[in-house]
Amino acid sequence: MGTESGRDRDESGRPRNTRPRDALGRPLPYGAPGVPRIPDDLHLAPADSLAYAQDLLDRGQSFNAHEVLESAWKNGPDSERLLWQGLAQLAVGITHVRRGNLAGAAALLRRASSRLASVVPAPYGIDTAGLIAQADALADDLEAGREPSPDRLRISLTGTG
Repeated sequence: MGTESGRDRDESGRPRNTRPRDALGRPLPYGAPGVPRIPDDLHLAPADSLAYAQDLLDRGQSFNAHEVLESAWKNGPDSERLLWQGLAQLAVGITHVRRGNLAGAAALLRRASSRLASVVPAPYGIDTAGLIAQADALADDLEAGREPSPDRLRISLTGTG
């Protein structure tokens, strides 16, 4: 549903972009094929959120992985807020690298590292130590002007992935 401003809005009048998106979350023209969207009301158990996000990351859909992780942060207990925020920021940092926004990516990766550092060790088998090291190394490379190879953008959220 639209308004005179041309923005899509949901039934309650809140802005909602209904345009299709590519694998990196960039809006496509109306009617273009896009990747399936993550529902706004997604609510999964932590293990299911991790598995879903990992599958999306493995398929190069870091933006959608970010959406899954953001949903876990918004629906999870307050005691896990920094963990899920850090994971979501890591995924969106990788999205920014893939979009070519290297400065923004480095800033998000630093924020992700900082949040994840506050939850070591983490529950659910999340490899916070490995993720922190990877986020920091990637941010260092970006800040030094080194563009990472695609394999450097592959992350495993758990020690088993």
